[in-house]
Amino acid sequence: MAQPLCLPPGSDIRLADFDADFHEGLDKEAGKTETRRLWEELDDLAYRLYAEARRAVVVVLQGIDAAGKDGTIRMLARGISPQCLDVVSFKAPSQLELAHDFLWRVHKSMPGHGRIGIFNRSHYEDVIVVRVRKLVSEPVWRSRYDQINAFEKLLTDGGLTIVKCFLHISKDEQRERLEERLRDPHKQWKLGPADLDDRRHWDSFEQAYDDALTKCNTEHAPWHIVPANRKWYRDLVVARLVRQTLERLDPRFPPYDPTLITSLE
Repeated sequence: MAQPLCLPPGSDIRLADFDADFHEGLDKEAGKTETRRLWEELDDLAYRLYAEARRAVVVVLQGIDAAGKDGTIRMLARGISPQCLDVVSFKAPSQLELAHDFLWRVHKSMPGHGRIGIFNRSHYEDVIVVRVRKLVSEPVWRSRYDQINAFEKLLTDGGLTIVKCFLHISKDEQRERLEERLRDPHKQWKLGPADLDDRRHWDSFEQAYDDALTKCNTEHAPWHIVPANRKWYRDLVVARLVRQTLERLDPRFPPYDPTLITSLE
């Protein structure tokens, strides 16, 4: 049975209704082969967008700890030339960032025309983490849904296409990945007390995401729920989404100026 990647705006989105292990019945090797093929298409389309220099794309990656945001970024970076790509990771805000409105640091990090940005976390932290950890009052974080929708509409009106991906893993899969980090010397640095504390608040995080996905799922910036228990399938779905987005934009090389040939004679 098929599973939708996104629901129409106004739908009630509940992560519990989505199977994090869904993979279309594909096998791992077939999925990886298709992803490698998509890299060639992504690189060509991204280069065309870069040459055109009139529009931009940002891929927003959200998900609970260990959902695979870093791995997804590495996958896209294999298929898209660095000259076309910007990657931004949003951690706890600095004092300078806290001295501005919550969208300031995100707005100034948006990719310029011709570029593809990838966000590891985003402005959605300000209706997720701040809510669960009670860093701001409820009236504050509740008011932010409308502010985010207006902000994203402003961006899309200015020529930015937003591809929002929630990397959906199960609680059991997260436990396995956190345990793997504990065993792997190359990954131990990624795990801290806050990660384990957040796991104890799994239900609260899921409710916060349900609300954010529901309230900020708009025509101009819809949410995509990416099944991410299988890393290879997560990569395939995101690669497809970015390819489809670029195909819809249909970027073109700037027109050739035939008068330039005279300067070579």
